[in-house]
Amino acid sequence: MCLTERHTNLTRRISNEQNVMLTIASLLSILLLTLHITDDIVRGISKAEPSNIALAVLVVLLYGTLVLAERRSGYVIMLLVGLFAAGMPVIHMRGAHYGEIAKSTGGFFFVWTLWALGGLGGFTFILSARGLWSLRRGKPR
Repeated sequence: MCLTERHTNLTRRISNEQNVMLTIASLLSILLLTLHITDDIVRGISKAEPSNIALAVLVVLLYGTLVLAERRSGYVIMLLVGLFAAGMPVIHMRGAHYGEIAKSTGGFFFVWTLWALGGLGGFTFILSARGLWSLRRGKPR
């Protein structure tokens, strides 16, 4: 095997590993988003309205993460997952009642999910942006 073939194989392996990391990070972000939104509803921060739109959005996020993983549309959907997850702490930590919620029953879980969403969402966003960039540059997937 020549040096060029080894480099190409190594590049593909790294790309595949990054795609696996991206899929896992996106799935964990979606899980934490659903847990956090549920916590918001239980606390009365968000309205508990029956909504098929929220379920449809969840289906699209999961479909994009699992089925469209290495396609442009999949990267865009996972980029949005990362953006939503990373934005959640920004939205909540600026709220007037953040300190009260943090000290209340279940406050630890509320704050922990915000921190986890921020870090994991940023990671998901970066990996999906890199995936989109590699598609643009025509690198092997």
